[in-house]
Amino acid sequence: MRLVTHGDSAPSSVNRYLLPHEQQVIMVRRHPAVLLRPIAEIFGGLILAGVLSKFLSDNGASQALALVWWAWLLLLVRFVWKVAEWSVDYFVVTSQRMLLTTGLITRKVAMMPLSKVTDMSFQRSLLGRMLGYGEFVMESAGQDQALRTVPHIPYPETLYLEVCQMIFPSKDGDDD
Repeated sequence: MRLVTHGDSAPSSVNRYLLPHEQQVIMVRRHPAVLLRPIAEIFGGLILAGVLSKFLSDNGASQALALVWWAWLLLLVRFVWKVAEWSVDYFVVTSQRMLLTTGLITRKVAMMPLSKVTDMSFQRSLLGRMLGYGEFVMESAGQDQALRTVPHIPYPETLYLEVCQMIFPSKDGDDD
């Protein structure tokens, strides 16, 4: 199963980091589970703001009530920011290398050439197995690389097999 077919192209936020001779093979956005904590914070903050509103409105503390809702609004803004960051984070595998692009304002691109990968594994927590994500761990021969782990990867089994097939191609030339 190819996760990106030959007709698909990366978004411009990723495409600018691809070399002219590279062919994009896999491109996925990180699993939405990265947003679980911000979602929990926003709902927890809403419940807390509601409880405090009831308590503060009974006591006539309108300034404190306004402060509570402004604090919740800041949580909401932070949530929107996290969603925007998630929407531009991509894990890309090309014919030559693996890239992880992150960041909305400060753009970070971590890269590892496929030829440098000596070992690759993935791990899944219980929550990861339930929600369908995992974490890739890559090793290179005694070198520290910019791209060592890639957390919150969707459908890790499929991706793992695809990437391993690219890193360790068959000797008899059976590519697909």
